[in-house]
Amino acid sequence: EAGGAALGRAADKLFSLSGLFAVRKPKGPTSAAVLNLLKERLLAEAGVQTNGNKRNQVLKIGHGGTLDSAATGVLVVGIGKGTKMLGTMLAGSKKYTAIGMLGKATDTLDATGKVTEEKPYDQVTKGDLENVLQKFTGDIMQVPPLYSALKKDGERLSTLMKRGEAVEAKPARLVKVYSLSLQQFQPPLFTLDVECGGGFYVRSLVNDIGKELSTCATVQELTRTKQGPFTLEEHALQEDKWTIDEIARSLEHCTALLLGEPARKKLKTEHPGETAVICE
Repeated sequence: EAGGAALGRAADKLFSLSGLFAVRKPKGPTSAAVLNLLKERLLAEAGVQTNGNKRNQVLKIGHGGTLDSAATGVLVVGIGKGTKMLGTMLAGSKKYTAIGMLGKATDTLDATGKVTEEKPYDQVTKGDLENVLQKFTGDIMQVPPLYSALKKDGERLSTLMKRGEAVEAKPARLVKVYSLSLQQFQPPLFTLDVECGGGFYVRSLVNDIGKELSTCATVQELTRTKQGPFTLEEHALQEDKWTIDEIARSLEHCTALLLGEPARKKLKTEHPGETAVICE
């Protein structure tokens, strides 16, 4: 009986969790897959049966903005009533560190895709790269990548592309770049730090930088280091900490963190194509 009582308490605790916390997304799985894994772990720990129709309680959990499969870093997660707060995360600012590679372009704009173009890049100097970055700072127009989580007629563009359907590029849209700096230049590789607003794609940025330098470029590695007030170092839970108690502790810490955030007037996301993903 003791075991059953403990599980009952764990389940009660799990279903009472509410708020926002952050996990560290590993390289490889999609953001949705990471969320499903997190959910499975928590339900298993609480001893909640998920097969058949035995689920009388639904665990509400969602994330506040997709990270590409190949990317790692901060993924903000909402649980319980916290799922209603995810919209602010989408619209808020984010920080990334990206490693780009000159001389190659791919269909996905990152290392997972097929190479579509190769061009010489040895003419590009560090000064050229730094000068070009100024053009991409502030309010800029950006065309989202074809391989993305954006949807057309309710289907993800990436899904349509993989089926070989012709997908038209989405129109360019206004995005915000708060800061952009070159951290390292070891041709063909260059490392950028980017702070941007909602709806911004680092893959498109790197691709555009390549064109601007009369060569081409693609993202080799991408890490989200900050989203809203959540930083990778301080707040993102590693996979071994995906437990009910660790998340409860994190939620307490993060509630204080969010109260310290200046309230953003825009609760709605600027881009209707982007919605917080909630799975039940």
